[in-house]
Amino acid sequence: MQTILGANGQIAVELAKELKRNYTSDIRLVSRNPQRVNETDTLFPANLLDATKTAEAVAGSEIAYLTVGLPMDTDMWVQQFPVIMQNVIAACKTHKVKLVFFDNTYMYPQNSTPLTEETAFAPVGKKGRVRASMTNMLLESMGKGEIEAVICRAPEFYGTGKTQSITNSAIFDNIKQNKQLKVFISDKTKRTLIWTPDASKAMALIGNTPDAYQQTWHLPCDDNRLTYKQMIALAAEIYGRPLPYSVVSKFVLKLASFFNKRIKEVQELLPRYAQDNIFVSTKFKQRFPDFRVTTYAQGIETIKAEHYQL
Repeated sequence: MQTILGANGQIAVELAKELKRNYTSDIRLVSRNPQRVNETDTLFPANLLDATKTAEAVAGSEIAYLTVGLPMDTDMWVQQFPVIMQNVIAACKTHKVKLVFFDNTYMYPQNSTPLTEETAFAPVGKKGRVRASMTNMLLESMGKGEIEAVICRAPEFYGTGKTQSITNSAIFDNIKQNKQLKVFISDKTKRTLIWTPDASKAMALIGNTPDAYQQTWHLPCDDNRLTYKQMIALAAEIYGRPLPYSVVSKFVLKLASFFNKRIKEVQELLPRYAQDNIFVSTKFKQRFPDFRVTTYAQGIETIKAEHYQL
């Protein structure tokens, strides 16, 4: 059995589909209110802040995937993420379950230096520090040989369904709603985005590859990195209509943060939008050369198709 912890987000949904498609029909979905993705899924309601329930949730599993997400709320992250990680590590140790941790890039430096699996952590702000502490907690346990685990790290998402990211909300959601698109800080810096289903498919592949464990992997992205100006031009070509946009300055975003909680919560992430964001996934592509990475054109075509179906 393979178990997904934090099973309601888009990454988890795509992961459940991929596991059923290519690896196993014996899938357990764990969250406070899990919803079945495949007909054969087993649902296990649990709060991962509860150590006992977390242990029960992973018992009997071969592999557990930690994909839990929390709302963009700094205080909640600080209070809950370390407890969740501690409980999951303890549960996997107790029941001898392999752990696949879906990680983000918040702990990385916010500059234009290319990011690899060897890049040292240099978190900016409380969110970055709490994500670094979670990952370091797992790395320490892996280093001691207490747990067999693997870290799968992804940059910002874009995609269909419930995909949540700045790019989705400011670009693609506004296209759907026929609103003016918003670009944070600069339309001239290169972005590395990951197509949500690619992230989930790659994580399933890594989780089911025994020699991939005890390592960190950058999940695969299109290396043809686009600026927001280029991305919007490509989207306009695909949608067949003009897509006007405005660049929102750092000053305006800072001002808006006093009145808008969501803008306030993304303040510590904004410096990365002023720099090229070069997320390198060469290690994965060399190890899994047959994996087909979704191009930005293919991804935007799929988003367009979903928009016109609704």
